[in-house]
Amino acid sequence: MIEAVVVAHGLWAPGVETAILRRRLRLAGFRPSLFRFSTVRAGLAQNVARLARFAAEVEGDRVHFVGYSLGGVVTLTMLMQHPHSRIGRVVCIGSPLVGSRTASRVSRNNLGRRIVGRSLLEHNQQGGMKRWDQPVELGVIAGSRNFGAGHLIGALPGTNDGMVAVDETRIAGSTDHLTLPVSHVQMLFDGDVARQTIHFLQHGRFAH
Repeated sequence: MIEAVVVAHGLWAPGVETAILRRRLRLAGFRPSLFRFSTVRAGLAQNVARLARFAAEVEGDRVHFVGYSLGGVVTLTMLMQHPHSRIGRVVCIGSPLVGSRTASRVSRNNLGRRIVGRSLLEHNQQGGMKRWDQPVELGVIAGSRNFGAGHLIGALPGTNDGMVAVDETRIAGSTDHLTLPVSHVQMLFDGDVARQTIHFLQHGRFAH
């Protein structure tokens, strides 16, 4: 049985930064595919439609999804709007699912709005996601190492990964939630994040 995994990258990223995570997924027996998308110029609906088409063409008996940061937002939005017949499980890593305070602060002027990009702006304007109501197991990983560019625009409240606060990753209806001592960027390369992602894709729960 072929277990495919669609990996979606984050804001201002080309996708190559997910190579280590994808390699670890491959070594665990999965068949990862990288979904590249325009994180700044394209709107959320456009990226959602592109991901739906991409996922439909992925070969595999089951198709799992792993979304990092903005990639998690695009992934969950797509799955809410376009149910996937071969859907497996979903993991979001450092994704501001209920909205991003950092993006709100940065987007107060035209330059900031261009930096944040259309997809994340639209996600915030919609008030983020209220609830995960799909019959699909969803695991969410947040970071608690407060180190990142978010400090340049003001401190985030509570526990955060330097860019995204833990409470911004919590969405009602998720199957499991895990906080690890990593920063936002570190998540992509951290072994524990990868192991927990793999464990959820295999078992539908994190290894608490």
